Amino acid sequence: MILFLLSYLAGALTIVSPCILPVLPFVFARAGRPFVRNGLPLLVGMAVTFAGVATLAALGGGWAVRANEVGRWIALAVMAVLGLSLLVPSIGDRLMRPFVAAGSWLTDRVERRSADQGDVRASLLLGVATGLLWAPCAGPILGVILTGAALQGAGVGSTVLLLAYAAGAATSLALALLVGGRVFKAMKGALGLGEWVRRGLGALVLIGVVAIGLGLDTGLLTRISAGSTGRLEQALLSGIGRGAPMNAAPTDLANLPVEGQLPAFTGATTWINSPPLTPQQLRGKVVVVDFWTYSCINCLRALPYVRAWAEKYKDQGLVVIGVHTPEFAFEKSEANVRDAVRRLGVDYPVAMDNDFAIWRAFKNQYWPAHYFIDAQGRIRHHHFGEGDYEGSERVIQQLLKEAGAADVAADVVRVQAQGAEAAADMNQLGSPETYVGYARAENFRSPGGLARDVAKAYVASPLHLNDWSLVGRWRVTREHAELAASGGRLSFRFKARDLHLVMGPGSNGAMPRFRVLIDGQAPGADAGSDIDAQGVGRIDQQRLYQLIRQSGAVRERTFEIEFLDPGVQVFAFTFG
Repeated sequence: MILFLLSYLAGALTIVSPCILPVLPFVFARAGRPFVRNGLPLLVGMAVTFAGVATLAALGGGWAVRANEVGRWIALAVMAVLGLSLLVPSIGDRLMRPFVAAGSWLTDRVERRSADQGDVRASLLLGVATGLLWAPCAGPILGVILTGAALQGAGVGSTVLLLAYAAGAATSLALALLVGGRVFKAMKGALGLGEWVRRGLGALVLIGVVAIGLGLDTGLLTRISAGSTGRLEQALLSGIGRGAPMNAAPTDLANLPVEGQLPAFTGATTWINSPPLTPQQLRGKVVVVDFWTYSCINCLRALPYVRAWAEKYKDQGLVVIGVHTPEFAFEKSEANVRDAVRRLGVDYPVAMDNDFAIWRAFKNQYWPAHYFIDAQGRIRHHHFGEGDYEGSERVIQQLLKEAGAADVAADVVRVQAQGAEAAADMNQLGSPETYVGYARAENFRSPGGLARDVAKAYVASPLHLNDWSLVGRWRVTREHAELAASGGRLSFRFKARDLHLVMGPGSNGAMPRFRVLIDGQAPGADAGSDIDAQGVGRIDQQRLYQLIRQSGAVRERTFEIEFLDPGVQVFAFTFG
């Protein structure tokens, strides 16, 4: 329910986002007419179409994206006809004749039959066209929804959230349309400017068509933060997340609620450090289930605490089970996961959940996520994300006491994490996780955009905060970018203490070399744990690399990494 409300609020905020500008003329073309028969059907069609297309794009892969691209061009043609009809009625009449002759009931009814009373079906179909054209700025909340849809598989939950987002946008547009309709009516009645209003709307519609056709709705306008919607959305997520019951430390440890039963781990594809475990075998034990994946920076920062709990309480009846649910394809490799488990010092049982079966059994949505199960096999508490480690440990202590453990410690662990496992500096964090593969890429600035699944020569571009670009010959896939020739570079304008990059070698088995610069200089004291002071490093496996840890004041910086050898795969930036 919280995420539903957040989605609705994020949608409502789009009215002050520059990405709404190209579709405003299409919406206001219905101003001055009865709202129930004109504006309302248009907004309903727009909301439902956007939610449907976004769901298909998230769940169905590239074919849905390509189908929507065709639909967008058809919708642009429809809107161009509408604009011409409004701008020059005589041209509109001539343009309508082929549609009338062919039995078209779309544009014909827009201008010939809607008149003052409006036509619900025509307005609804115009809303469908508008929904195909609308490309909202992808803020944090919309990103959460789409990522969840891609991970969870088919289901109504993601569609409902997308509908909530679209409904929020439709609500704010409806208010603007109602106000605009009254203004237009007053202008027509008092000043006799109806014809000029009509032509002005036609001109605005054509401008919107041109803007969308040139890609301004998904390019330039996404960089203009006039409404600061991204920052507002992030504040909503952070504020509600800190106060939400799902993340709050329990205030009454003696009366922890029962949230459900421990599901079976039957969906595990492999077990590491243990034979397969069942809920029946775990009866009498207190269990912590940690959902993680080894290239997830948030998981890595929580891991020192999970390891410490496992070690501290193992003799008093605590069993920690890591459920490794992969985000990237390389994290499905048993060899990669076994190596990560060894390298990260994880000695408790780990269930590989390559098919997301355990993830779905818990109805989980987050990395990391911690579930706390009592000796009777009941889930008594959960915590999503980083933080509140003391509150989580107090839950463990209470459940151990309930299970009859003696001499349960009253203190909590203190960890001294190093490298990527060290806690983030959230107060100075100004850059979001950014994916390189085209399925979830945002803020890419090399001219011409990303070419999908084909090698292309990219050139640099000026970067603003959180923009990134490629240089050299790269092949960009849904999940990563792969360098086709040595000398390729990747740049990112960021603001954070730490910069990490998930990357790995290609299929040739080599260990490519790379060099990092920050503001054009060797990083020196700002070098991360995976490079030296000169910025030199080597890619030895598919994992997260810490490349920058600033030692001084945090400010906007330009990061650049040059790959001295080909055969590199780059997946995602994370910050801390």
